Amino acid sequence: MKVLVTGADGLLGSNAVRELLKRGHEVNVFILPNSNATSLNGLAIKKHFGNILKPADIATAIEGCDAVIHIAANTSVWPRRSEIVRRVNIEGTQNIIDAAMKVGVKRFVHIGSASSFGMGTKESPGDENTPFAGGKYGLDYVDSKYEGQLLVLKYAKEYNFPALIVTPTFMFGPYDSKPGSGKIILAIKQKKMPAFTGGGKNFVFSKDVATAAVNALTMGRIGECYVAGGHNLSYKEMSHLVAEVLQVSPPRIKVPDIFIKTVGWLSTLAGRLFNIEPKVSYAMAKVACDGQYFTARKAIEELDMPQTDIRIAVKEAHDWFKESGYC
Repeated sequence: MKVLVTGADGLLGSNAVRELLKRGHEVNVFILPNSNATSLNGLAIKKHFGNILKPADIATAIEGCDAVIHIAANTSVWPRRSEIVRRVNIEGTQNIIDAAMKVGVKRFVHIGSASSFGMGTKESPGDENTPFAGGKYGLDYVDSKYEGQLLVLKYAKEYNFPALIVTPTFMFGPYDSKPGSGKIILAIKQKKMPAFTGGGKNFVFSKDVATAAVNALTMGRIGECYVAGGHNLSYKEMSHLVAEVLQVSPPRIKVPDIFIKTVGWLSTLAGRLFNIEPKVSYAMAKVACDGQYFTARKAIEELDMPQTDIRIAVKEAHDWFKESGYC
């Protein structure tokens, strides 16, 4: 199968490309013109440089492809309201859908976000049927990923578009070249994270998500969503687990919700006044205080998604950072 992977130079994309190659697929990747794509060096792939906001660029990359794994997205959370974030995540998704329909792909795997569903508790985690609740954060990233998901579902239902959606939780793993989620690992390694907040998340190995995404080319049901999750951990549990893997001292201080929200509010005000991105915005402070827990039961059953120990994810992420000169 010839597969186009958009956003292939990111954490998930780099792992998905390797999983595709391992299975013998022919891979086209679509990445931004300014990407150095170091995480893809040495791989037997065909690179196409372009922008998903430019249909002509997509048309060249998708020509002759049998399937698409659409990962490309703008994940910026500052400023919280952003026209470019919305354009990339909604208009860009529309452009990819249009191109895929034109060439008649057999399967379209859209990578969404678990934030498009309501988060649950450890005892009763959220799933694909839990109503969207992320609007309370006022983040265009969260809102636009949800709207992009609705767009894909609409085309699957109304136009028989062969699409399904894989929605990852918070990923750790190798090839995090930005770095993105791996900033937490680096901060704990470098003793720059002395405290933790009262919330938590579902953490997952990026390779497990990549496996689910590639499996979705032949498995799963059209028009369905699949939460690609792993382990529900409080931020205290997560930070102590990371410290254990890295053999460093863990953060010891729990920051009260009111304190981190106050810091976030003041930082946001300063950011607006001086046009600088705060380390912790008010919106992200609110996220840090919430428990965002999910179950991946459906993805495990229908996409044969693995459930690797998150310690392995942390170790492989750290090993790659070390080999790549990040720490």
